[in-house]
Amino acid sequence: MAGRSVTLRALSVLDAFDTAHRRLNLSEIARRSALPLATAHRHVRELVDWQALERGEDGTYQIGARLWHLGMLSPMHADLREIALPYLQDLCAATGDTVHLAVRDGAKALYVERLGGARSVRVVSRPGGLLPLHATGVGKVLLAWAPVQVQREVLAGPERLTPYTVVDPARLAAQLVDIRRTGVAWTREEMALGASSLAMGVRGPGGRVVAAVGLVVPSVRPDITTGLPALRAATAAIGARLAGA
Repeated sequence: MAGRSVTLRALSVLDAFDTAHRRLNLSEIARRSALPLATAHRHVRELVDWQALERGEDGTYQIGARLWHLGMLSPMHADLREIALPYLQDLCAATGDTVHLAVRDGAKALYVERLGGARSVRVVSRPGGLLPLHATGVGKVLLAWAPVQVQREVLAGPERLTPYTVVDPARLAAQLVDIRRTGVAWTREEMALGASSLAMGVRGPGGRVVAAVGLVVPSVRPDITTGLPALRAATAAIGARLAGA
């Protein structure tokens, strides 16, 4: 794309990678970053020298260790994850289910942490990955307290990911109202078949919802809300720590 600065072109190379594209060859990087092959090659070589990218023996590239170390300095990792992790571990042990910690990144849910329990079902989330707000428990919580413009964007065209994904804007809007009233979101096989979820928000200083914690449970479980008391206790404890209580 013409007019991009050198910095933006280098960042576009890094942005070519995501959870579905963890290893890319040079041609794929050039295509996904919309850069000429020669330009992409120059930036890739510099990023490898700086250890932002690593080159494998097969010639493909992946994100390098230096970016991982820098990412660990962000408040999301240094503060939120560090504070939340003991409570997430207790929640996972108490329920035996997969536990998620997520924050909102635009119109997506960014997964900060994922812990697998003894009764975990197969999930599609990964730490550092992005999933739609409208189809996940943590995502619905974050969407319920998102700015109006974000809610409008999501409600304008929610994607159907399974036969059970709620894509009707009126129904989805009604769910958000109910989530704000009860503080609890739940889904049944909206993101993946066989998996349901239960989630609540984490309130930081000033009472603002800054994150969401969720449980992923087997859809065959007669009552998916059995973990709600433990989930409520965990989110309250994390919020109190964030608020400095």
